Amino acid sequence: MKSLYVFGAVLLLISSCAQKEEIIPTSSEKFATEVKELKEYFQIPGLAVSVEKNNEIVYQDYLGYANLKSQIKLDSTALFPIASLTKVFSGVLMMKLVEQGRLSLDDSLKKYLPEVGVSDSILVKHILSHTSQGEIGKKFYYSSRFGALTTVIEKATGKSFETLMTEEIFEPLGLKNTYLLKDSLQIVQNKLKIAEPYRLENGIENGFIDYGFSTSAGIVSNLGDLRIFNQAFDDNRLISESSRNQMFTGVDEKLPYGYGIFSQQFEGLKLIWAYGQYDCYSSLLLKIPSKKITLTLLANNNLMSDPARLIYGDVTASLFALSFLKNYVLSLEDMALLEIKKTEAKRYVDQNFYRKKLLSEALAASFMARFDQNKMKTSTALLHRVFLEYPNYLEYADINLLHNLTFLKDIAFYKELGEFNEFDKNIEAIGVKLLKEDSNDPYLHMYMGTYYDRKGDNDQARYHFEHIVNADNFSKNWYTSEASNWIKEHKE
Repeated sequence: MKSLYVFGAVLLLISSCAQKEEIIPTSSEKFATEVKELKEYFQIPGLAVSVEKNNEIVYQDYLGYANLKSQIKLDSTALFPIASLTKVFSGVLMMKLVEQGRLSLDDSLKKYLPEVGVSDSILVKHILSHTSQGEIGKKFYYSSRFGALTTVIEKATGKSFETLMTEEIFEPLGLKNTYLLKDSLQIVQNKLKIAEPYRLENGIENGFIDYGFSTSAGIVSNLGDLRIFNQAFDDNRLISESSRNQMFTGVDEKLPYGYGIFSQQFEGLKLIWAYGQYDCYSSLLLKIPSKKITLTLLANNNLMSDPARLIYGDVTASLFALSFLKNYVLSLEDMALLEIKKTEAKRYVDQNFYRKKLLSEALAASFMARFDQNKMKTSTALLHRVFLEYPNYLEYADINLLHNLTFLKDIAFYKELGEFNEFDKNIEAIGVKLLKEDSNDPYLHMYMGTYYDRKGDNDQARYHFEHIVNADNFSKNWYTSEASNWIKEHKE
């Protein structure tokens, strides 16, 4: 598929007098530099980025290419499949329908899908908040069940999901570049200028577009239309302030996901965010309501999202998010984003942020070690540095850290680099701690099962893999298949 684009990049630095007091020019300059560094680090062909404060653009740019082969530069006309950012639109649509009295979040899922094999106690709000698995309403586990809301919406209203999204959101906001993407014919008929898809394997390779849509994914859009949607969302023109706050809170404000959107506390700030990740596209929306500032990012490979493992519910694992936060919100412009040289750490006042930054870079480096073994050394060195400077690691250990440590062991295994036992003690201690906090998390069991498999401890590996396969009220996922296959291959 080939697309036509106007050559050139757009750079808008617009700010009001009031904004100049809060966002000094060096914030955008430093952020722009770091975004370019991250684009190169993750080998992203094209990246669209926008920062808006008080409904005004304070930074916007289009970096790289919409089409590498034709050397067509990315510009404002480029459309991107936004993947799971679609869930934010769906969440808003659901809340609109609730306000209109056309459905209730407290309806049982089986009212709309009587044939599904799930508990009667699973309500619409549990699907909308990713709390329908395990102990219902108690834990967040990102779930493919979210797509069932498509049927819920259609049966509750008697209209198609596409019709409702168009009538309730796209048309009222005048979104001219936002579509639910059906197939390749739609691209041709509507002359959609979609940025070409890419993936990183043996270098940057041509990718593919995911077609089809549901409440989970399927929208294509651009920075301009997403800005219109975001402003309407903030100004309560789509749903009431009460409904918007309900979206941010979900079934339990202590959980990292509300209704169609993530919500977490960091550095005394409430972060509202969402991400999208296809095989060949990624997207990020990060809002700080108290500061009235929003970051939007669109990319034509998946490496803006995937390395940060955002599926676990922590946006601060993203180096893109951390750059935005330190430069625009936390006044930490002097802190380098990437640790280029092996130097002693500066004793920054904000040690919590600094530690988070080191861990996020270590996580990213472990992911990129799949393509460059030198990154394995980088990740290892950063982790040793963190454990040395912050030895009480069980106090801050989370699933991202466990993933990082076990993934390095996996890289060594698949790259035939010999045994990699440097962090075994840490892995086992963190695994015990996290499973004590959440004994049902399938990701935790997958990582610990794989860890023990690599160590040749089949009994411990079997315990974790069987826990995944035998878990009650969990939909099948990639980890279910892998656990089942391991058990079949290691029959007692």
